Amino acid sequence: MPEIQQLLQNPAILYPVLVWSIVWKGLALWRAARLRQVGWYIALLVINTVGIFEIIYLLATNKRYKGMF
Repeated sequence: MPEIQQLLQNPAILYPVLVWSIVWKGLALWRAARLRQVGWYIALLVINTVGIFEIIYLLATNKRYKGMF
């Protein structure tokens, strides 16, 4: 675990990871709000997985979201 902490203290690694996480979280939160899924919105807001949970959510709701338009 100390290796991960040292790695994330490096700005060259930390900033891209932060941008990656923020982009995916924003997209997932936007979709949860558009689909009026309050439970998912709260879960996506609270759980931080560096974009993994958000990507899974986006893939799982892709068909439903496209059906709205």
